[in-house]
Amino acid sequence: MQLIDIGVNLTNSSFQAQQAAVVERAREAGVVQMVLTGTSLEGSEQALELCETLDEQGQALFSTAGVHPHDASSWQASSEQRLRALLAQPRVRAVGECGLDFNRDFSPRPQQEKALEAQLALAVESGLPVFLHERDANPRLLAILKTFRDQLSAAVVHCFTGERQALFSYLDLDLHIGITGWICDERRGTHLHELVGNIPQGRLMLESDAPYLLPRTLRPKPKSGRNEPAYLPSVLEEVARHRGERLEATAAHTTACARTFFGLPEIP
Repeated sequence: MQLIDIGVNLTNSSFQAQQAAVVERAREAGVVQMVLTGTSLEGSEQALELCETLDEQGQALFSTAGVHPHDASSWQASSEQRLRALLAQPRVRAVGECGLDFNRDFSPRPQQEKALEAQLALAVESGLPVFLHERDANPRLLAILKTFRDQLSAAVVHCFTGERQALFSYLDLDLHIGITGWICDERRGTHLHELVGNIPQGRLMLESDAPYLLPRTLRPKPKSGRNEPAYLPSVLEEVARHRGERLEATAAHTTACARTFFGLPEIP
């Protein structure tokens, strides 16, 4: 089975000096391609650099480029030009992580919305899909997306943790859905068990969101408590079980979906 991890925060300091080993462990676990998440302009540049350093052949590692809503306060006039230059790089396959976070409100909501709208405009301009973040902001995100949706090539709500109404509102907009180890969490993720079967094939993708969201079903658990792409098979198992699918079938359609969404090359 081949898996693709569509959300890896490999620039996180917990991976420092260990990135090559993390990529190798992922490959050994069947995770043949990964999309490294850019959450700031600096982080997006670092993610791109890691792709180029750790994957000289250009087959396994790709990245996104964008400004996370937590960092929306940093958005300024020069940000657009800098992000546009990143989006022109062949390894960069999506705009983001961008979106709205009304849960923590690390940046004022008007600035979050301004940064999101600017990045959606760049996605329209570049033709790249969008890698979206949303927490406690479903109605407002929908309102903004609706004004851009007809011009966007595609968009994925990454690390979906919402309720039924939110899921169907995103599916109604023809958005893709990313599922993480949240579904493996018996304390807060069990509502996803009945929802995940409602996501059509071709719209569902898997992600670790490493180093966050270590699957609580994983045995044995790493002493570090840090998640890695190598643990993505635990997410696959839980998703397949609650969709009533064979592991191989879920792996095949989620991998095909991710490859199409991000325009990734086939791996023999």
